[in-house]
Amino acid sequence: MIIDIHTHVFPDHMAAKVLDKLSRLSRSIAFTDGTLDGLRRSMDQAGIDRSIVLPVATNDHQVEKINDLSARSNEKIADVIYFGAMHPDFTNYVDELSRIARLGLKGIKIHPIYQETDIDAIKFLRILDRAAELGLIVIAHAGLDIGFPGVVRCSPMMIRRAVDRIGDFKFVAAHMGGWRNWDEVPTSLADTKIFIDTAFSTGRIVPRGDCHWNEKDLRMLDGDQFMKFVDAFGADRILFGTDSPWSAQSESKKFIEGLPLDDDDRSKILGGNAQKLLAQ
Repeated sequence: MIIDIHTHVFPDHMAAKVLDKLSRLSRSIAFTDGTLDGLRRSMDQAGIDRSIVLPVATNDHQVEKINDLSARSNEKIADVIYFGAMHPDFTNYVDELSRIARLGLKGIKIHPIYQETDIDAIKFLRILDRAAELGLIVIAHAGLDIGFPGVVRCSPMMIRRAVDRIGDFKFVAAHMGGWRNWDEVPTSLADTKIFIDTAFSTGRIVPRGDCHWNEKDLRMLDGDQFMKFVDAFGADRILFGTDSPWSAQSESKKFIEGLPLDDDDRSKILGGNAQKLLAQ
């Protein structure tokens, strides 16, 4: 089974507006229309069996509504699994995380940059601690963000400090452990038990036609660089993710298929690891 652990969709009535805003902010293009139907068409084209949708609460008032919607969506859809959301300013996080678990949601997505809080700040540490108690998966945007140049709220060292405080729990540092912080990731995190995902980290950024990029800034991890992460973390701790609609699922899958991995390790990265994590 091939599982994309990191995707995003938006309600049909607002998807076009959200994509336009984020595309202009990031100066890059989207590869779907941002809707659930668009994601499923992409999955069919790429040969992906299941995608995980990661909603982001940009303020504390959205948390309960997002979690209710995720739970309702999971009752209707088999090939797409919605996670819950949490915000560091949500004061009743203890009860809400318990409710997330009761609703059957597998985990939560947090985005320290959008949520303007460092991952190792007490507001997040208490959320991580409660999520660990409940066995929830936590997927965090790590490193820089293409739309917020120079801002880091979840660096590899910040993650290390958080993990050292909380202990062993189901934590996924997205974007290969820290987008554009990649040189720091193996030395800071390889000896922990966290997972990293491949979302929006491989190949090349596809820019909008109405802006200027330096060619070197369009490059992300190539095959040789990626294999250094495999050597450092092992294939068992790397999860296939695309950040769809911001990467093409088909191209992201081809990148993994083209790496000099044995069949067992390739299978683990493309879905086996995620399948085990989601089943725990």
